Amino acid sequence: MTTEQPTGFEFPCEYQIKAMGIDDGRFHEVVIEIVRRHCDTLREDSLRTRPSSAGKYISVSLIIEATSREQLDAIYDDLTADDKVLMRL
Repeated sequence: MTTEQPTGFEFPCEYQIKAMGIDDGRFHEVVIEIVRRHCDTLREDSLRTRPSSAGKYISVSLIIEATSREQLDAIYDDLTADDKVLMRL
């Protein structure tokens, strides 16, 4: 049995994870901790944060080496389950 991959994805590949939450000074650490549960290769040099115009919210993006669609689904499931994460892209 073969597992079909979504069109446009060939694993392994670099993939950007992005999440948004309230800027409490530690939100980026929450995102990194969640992603590390599922990823051996996290490019910390790719970590980018961007505050909202009013400064209440922050977006965090980073690049991982994705190994499967299941891995990405697990990361997004954990991000969604965390109360601090308001949105994930």
